Amino acid sequence: MTETLADINTQAISLPVCFEKIEAAFECSLEIDGNDIVVDCDNSLMRSRATGVIDALNRLSKTGEIDARLVEYLIFLANNGGLEDFLSKEDAIIYTTPSGRPIKAKTLGQRYYTDALSRSELTICSGPAGTGKTFLGVAMAVRAFRNREVSRIILTRPAVEAGERLGFLPGDIEEKVNPYMRPIYDALTVLLGQELFERYFEKGLIEVSPLAFMRGRNLDDAFVLLDEAQNTTAEQMKMFLTRIGLNCRACVCGDFTQIDLPRGTTSGLYDCINVLADIEGISIVSLKTADIVRNPLVTRIVEAYDRRDKEG
Repeated sequence: MTETLADINTQAISLPVCFEKIEAAFECSLEIDGNDIVVDCDNSLMRSRATGVIDALNRLSKTGEIDARLVEYLIFLANNGGLEDFLSKEDAIIYTTPSGRPIKAKTLGQRYYTDALSRSELTICSGPAGTGKTFLGVAMAVRAFRNREVSRIILTRPAVEAGERLGFLPGDIEEKVNPYMRPIYDALTVLLGQELFERYFEKGLIEVSPLAFMRGRNLDDAFVLLDEAQNTTAEQMKMFLTRIGLNCRACVCGDFTQIDLPRGTTSGLYDCINVLADIEGISIVSLKTADIVRNPLVTRIVEAYDRRDKEG
């Protein structure tokens, strides 16, 4: 039996590779007939799922870049009944701030990221500055907390030295780490308001701390976010990932273009993406320059540096 669908406009993945993934997942064969794609499969359920993925790719490729991991995620959704829900989220509000500002995923990549955060136990996201990795991750953490899906939020960053050793900075430990955590504090203030953020923080319901403080802990019933993950070592990343406890949702995000580790040190973000690529329960998202939602100048700056790096 066969069904036909419109052609797919893919960008970051070739059509043959896209077809191979769908054929392997649903035990079907795909052929191009003119402008149509023919789905041949004896199992009606598998044919329906394959058709759903192709239809989703056709729709999504008109609004953003399709890559191999997004194809694999759509296959996962088709097998778990979440495909239509994902497709319907184009204008969905993730969270509304106390000032009434609606928080939405503004690009296809951001929709993929936020949907993965809501479904997967662990989401690993890489992408350039301005793609909303940290802010959307914190927004999803706040939403889960406010919906009582978890009882606390734990946000952490590696305190990488930038000219001064942490121990030489003035003040107690909280004052020492504040400069490293400021972007997270800013996001929480926007999402909760200053008063509510301070109340949750004082009660220990929201915790912001350096990555080193995660060692030896078991993180149950929490939404945990590791920001600036490109500046972890492989050993630090393994330590963090093995803290994940029961009813825990974890997000790891970072930018490969802003690694501040000593030369020759492998980034824990790069390492964990390679090691965990095929592990069930883990979503790996790669945001692109097309997902940058800051001043358009940021996109042009990132693209200029990318061209310089490619030219050597």
